Amino acid sequence: MDCPAKLKEFTAEDLKACTNGFHQNNLIGATQFGKLYRGQIKLGFIGTDQAQAVTVKIWDEKSRCITSIHDEFLMVKEEVQFLTHPSINGHPNLVKLIGYCCEKEVKAVVYDFNPWDTLHNLTGKDYLNWVQRLNVVLQFARLLEFLHNQDKPYLVLNVNASHIMLDWDCRPKLFDFGHITGGIIGEMTTLKKQIPISIGFVDPFFTAKGGSFWHTSCDVFSFGVILLGLIAKRGFEPECVEKPHLGLDCLVQFWAKKEYKPNGSLVHRSLQEDWGYVDEDGLAITELGMRCVEFFPRNRPTIKKAVELLEGLLVFQRFGDARPNKREKTFHGIGNHAGGTRNETM
Repeated sequence: MDCPAKLKEFTAEDLKACTNGFHQNNLIGATQFGKLYRGQIKLGFIGTDQAQAVTVKIWDEKSRCITSIHDEFLMVKEEVQFLTHPSINGHPNLVKLIGYCCEKEVKAVVYDFNPWDTLHNLTGKDYLNWVQRLNVVLQFARLLEFLHNQDKPYLVLNVNASHIMLDWDCRPKLFDFGHITGGIIGEMTTLKKQIPISIGFVDPFFTAKGGSFWHTSCDVFSFGVILLGLIAKRGFEPECVEKPHLGLDCLVQFWAKKEYKPNGSLVHRSLQEDWGYVDEDGLAITELGMRCVEFFPRNRPTIKKAVELLEGLLVFQRFGDARPNKREKTFHGIGNHAGGTRNETM
């Protein structure tokens, strides 16, 4: 694969060295296609004057979502192409690419990013307060609006809380593009049609049409699932769909449709007690989430409309952006396997 001039071509040994052998203590989480690790690049390795914290994303050929080695290679190639394009490179809610690895043993990309955690790992926990959750929702909506508003709109088609990292100021960064179409990537290919989309976030209308319908409304549906999960503090565990006794309530959108009442709120009780919470916002954002997860695409708002509604919430009008600083989690190198600390007082 041709390497853009500013990217580093890593070897499998390079990545093993910077992640301490893909050590479990450096594992951030699983993605649909592989795993995400913290890493540290040694002084001077990529021309820096100090060691650099990075994130390493690897593709796992054993993943049931990857049908061939060709899939992995194509995903790496398209991600490099997408993230280095001048119209995309530098967006504050997209990861910055340092390099990649396309060896037989390891297919991976390396990001210039020292994350707090994935949104998947944080949604159902108490680390994020009300204002921080709304900041994440608004910034991610603006990213989707940016992608959808390109001359040739991009469709992510695999929006998933496991594919969004937060930095230490709670800014979301999208980092997985396994199904992306449009823009410089081009139209949906036959190969991509065969790759399943994250089950907890997939547009049911897309599924009902046998994967033959793709539209910006697909991303709006997945965005709605993320929004509802954040305000209700309900995460999604992929394993739950393999346990029939749990029912469909493990899917946020099904739970929400069962619990929602007109002019009602699905905001978690603990978040209603947070600084900055007002009932009007709780009602408005609940309604937005429910509209986003409507079955028929014509009943969903555009992402532009969603951004307008979010920007009009009282919390942003009154208080603006409030993101407390956090202590960064340390990299686990050789001989340093103690867990990092988090500031849980948000």
